[in-house]
Amino acid sequence: MNYYNISLIGSPLEPFTYHFDTVLEVGQQVEVSVRSRKAFGVVLSQTPQPAFKTSEILQVTAFSYSKKQMELAKFISSYYICSFGDALALLVPFNKTTQESKRSDKDEYISKIKLSQKQSEALFFLQKHKVSLLFGDTGSGKTEIYMKYFEQMIALSKRSIFLMPEISLTPQMSKRLEEHFGENVVMWHSKLTPKKKKEAMGKIQSGEAKIIAGPRSALFLPIEDLGLIVVDEEHDDSYKSSSRPRYNARDIAIYMGKLYNAAVVLGSATPSLNAYVKFPHIRLRGGHFVSKKSFIYEKNIESLSPLIINNLRETVQKKEQAIVFLPTRANFKYLICQDCGHTIKCAFCSVGMSVHQHSRALKCHYCNFTQAIPQVCPECQGAHLTSSRLGTAEAVQNIQELLPNAVIQQFDRDAITTANKLKKALKKFNDKESDILVGTQMLSKGHDYHGVTLAVVLGMDNMLNMSDYRAREKALSTLIQVSGRSGRAKDAKVIVQTFNEDFFSTYIDKYEEFLESEKVFREELYPPYKKLCRLLFSDKNGAKARDAMGQMQERLTAFSKSVEIVGAGKCAIERVANKYRFEILLRADKSTDLIKAIKATKVSMAEIDMDPLEFA
Repeated sequence: MNYYNISLIGSPLEPFTYHFDTVLEVGQQVEVSVRSRKAFGVVLSQTPQPAFKTSEILQVTAFSYSKKQMELAKFISSYYICSFGDALALLVPFNKTTQESKRSDKDEYISKIKLSQKQSEALFFLQKHKVSLLFGDTGSGKTEIYMKYFEQMIALSKRSIFLMPEISLTPQMSKRLEEHFGENVVMWHSKLTPKKKKEAMGKIQSGEAKIIAGPRSALFLPIEDLGLIVVDEEHDDSYKSSSRPRYNARDIAIYMGKLYNAAVVLGSATPSLNAYVKFPHIRLRGGHFVSKKSFIYEKNIESLSPLIINNLRETVQKKEQAIVFLPTRANFKYLICQDCGHTIKCAFCSVGMSVHQHSRALKCHYCNFTQAIPQVCPECQGAHLTSSRLGTAEAVQNIQELLPNAVIQQFDRDAITTANKLKKALKKFNDKESDILVGTQMLSKGHDYHGVTLAVVLGMDNMLNMSDYRAREKALSTLIQVSGRSGRAKDAKVIVQTFNEDFFSTYIDKYEEFLESEKVFREELYPPYKKLCRLLFSDKNGAKARDAMGQMQERLTAFSKSVEIVGAGKCAIERVANKYRFEILLRADKSTDLIKAIKATKVSMAEIDMDPLEFA
């Protein structure tokens, strides 16, 4: 009889020991019984017969994890301090019944991509470094460089992963890749139908797909002969997972580059300070567009001012197009009573409810709890309920009332819920069937809007004043990304509502200078010069969560020489989904010091967020 340590996929538990009558290999996926239910596990190692009684492995599946996948899971488990089973749950195993396809004549084709001298120099620079940053202005031709690099990988019988933020898996990019690479490219994302997902997986498993394009989940597909990983819009926060394990796909890509001996290219018009400081970069300035942009700064609180409305009216009358950016979805951020000041909050979270007029409901954007819009204040029964901050749905409604002849589209996660809706919305706008696009962060994420001559940007001061050490970086990056969607065919105007004109006007065309100044601000305090880790404790019983935090905080004092406790207490949003939340923020010079301290002091309730990006 043979005995094996089995890690249960997706389980936070430590490995269990099972027996089986034949020899199994490390990485094989098996089916086992756990407390009278069936579960899938992975063979970690063979072990001597234990002193206790073991259960038999029920069956061996056709799936297995490669040595490199097991190495990757080990790294994720160690660095992000989660179970091996949680790390394995991210990975898609190889199907042993699928035959690897041979390189076909279809891989041989004449390249239609002609790079400029600057682009060729940039590509040569990227090829010289294992990890590098392509710091290229919007429209400077980063995509052509990626595609030329993909061609070279195909010629070497190597495969490539092209990572993009989820929402920027645009129809334009998909069409562009598929037109050029044909059957060699597969798009992989959460909006695929089951049928298309099965087809895509078949091509990936067989090796037919030479380029796999998708969001962070594309990193974990069963791919061999990996030669290149491109992380486009590397600054985007959507690369960071908000659930256990809280990994960052950009950082995983860099580790995978070492593991697979593959090149890693990070690309952005507004790179993160982390990437700018840590990796060699090449600057690609200018773009294909010769049009000019003029910036107008208006000192105003987030509102549709006469200046904005008049410019929108003038743009529509000229048969041109505009985009309006707001950082807030739905109608408003909060509903507040003018009589007593009470904010209508979620019953399960300590946050205000957002108004959704179309569904006539208040909705919590943290736990999705929904309720009818109250007619009176639940606190004082007053009838004077008003809202603070402007949201996309209200902006659409207000602009439509003032410009009744304009065709306006809402462009946020409430309106764009499927890949098909995204495709239709972008086609409608690019075909000039609509005049104004009103949206949130989706507006800034890599979409091509050919005819935009006016960009309106609201809410910059709210972003700038967030309690986040990256607030300046995020606000400036957003403004540059949104304004970059205009002026691609004709001269454009960008209206920015802010009381911080000095900051934005100083760096709007000098992002590199901003990064240099930001270095001084962050040194000795924040990443990339220090490592941060956030420990979260949540429970329906607030006292339990607070006690767990206190217990771990006390244990951590033994590591005070290498790990600093920056703060401990209630989270900024104290309650989410009816659970009370507490936190500890740690800072250290090295991640190894953090990992060592946390592993030695961890309590069962603690959820680990290494390199946190959210602090609410």
